[in-house]
Amino acid sequence: MKNFKGLGSATLIGSMPQKDRENAVALALEAAPEIPAWPQLPIYPAEQMLAQYIEGLPGLVSEEGKQFVRSDTPQFDQQALLFYEQYLAIDEGTLRIDDSQFQLGEQTGATFRCFLQTIMNTGASFRALKGQVVGPFTLLCGLKDQNGRALIYDERFLDIVPKLLGLKARWQIELMQEFGVPVIIFLDEPGLAGFGSSAFISLSFELVRNLLSEVVDAVHRAGGLAGVHVCANTDWLLAFQSGFDIINFDAYGYFDKFALYRKECLKFIADGGNIAWGIVPTTELDVIGAQTPESLARRWTAQVRELASDEMDIEQVIAHSLFTPSCGCGSLPEESAARVLALLKGFCRIVRQFA
Repeated sequence: MKNFKGLGSATLIGSMPQKDRENAVALALEAAPEIPAWPQLPIYPAEQMLAQYIEGLPGLVSEEGKQFVRSDTPQFDQQALLFYEQYLAIDEGTLRIDDSQFQLGEQTGATFRCFLQTIMNTGASFRALKGQVVGPFTLLCGLKDQNGRALIYDERFLDIVPKLLGLKARWQIELMQEFGVPVIIFLDEPGLAGFGSSAFISLSFELVRNLLSEVVDAVHRAGGLAGVHVCANTDWLLAFQSGFDIINFDAYGYFDKFALYRKECLKFIADGGNIAWGIVPTTELDVIGAQTPESLARRWTAQVRELASDEMDIEQVIAHSLFTPSCGCGSLPEESAARVLALLKGFCRIVRQFA
């Protein structure tokens, strides 16, 4: 697994705007035929970013359409005890993860299961398969307790949440490993764009790095490759120092910020890591419409020249690169999402001629 190379393949971030699951999976396979990713469909409430991965969280309640945690009741203590009992049983091999609260449920896992069935039916070969979970920082900052306080300020959840997400990742890995190819799990961490701001001034670098590293370690123990996706800017040392195999950033909109970590990036590649370049824009419809595969290839080539200079040739960079949209497509109109995928496929066709 340590020898995995991106080789300029395309993959997807996750979210898509479709309601038809089979159609969404077909589009994902068409856009990224070598490393397809199962699509999240946020049009279904159960497949929205936080909701999809919090089943089994102790204290979780839903009232008036809002999910939050009640950690002030006897039921919470009972649920936390069950959580740790199942966690340890899975770790010791006395409980199958399929028989636990850590799998994706009937609704939260519907598109993932459609993806697996489609993969099985096609009989096609792949270089790898990709899944995703919400990152621990984003979940802990986004989910609140009964007092409206983010869970990241509750030490109990600093321990619980990485374990929950590690097992959600492991469940995906075990199912996708049946196809005999490497499995990649991205931690989707849009919340990291806010790390270091006044809103999170009390949270240390070490705390956040430890949260990330615990989920990364769980992915590695399950035999998977761990990636991280941040759709804006962040302190990228968190990614470089947390054990990730793949770092995905918005190369279209934030390359200048990422390039400040040029030294760390080149060392990461030299040590066998992969950069996933989010080169196709996904935010503004007019920007998406104005791009062509050729314009994106010119943009990326200029970025590589700036990043690598004379220290690393473009062939080595491509060998350790994947290409993605800059973020998920779930909030786009279907026709714009389809254009993003077409741009990505056309871009990869051009750039791989350099390899």
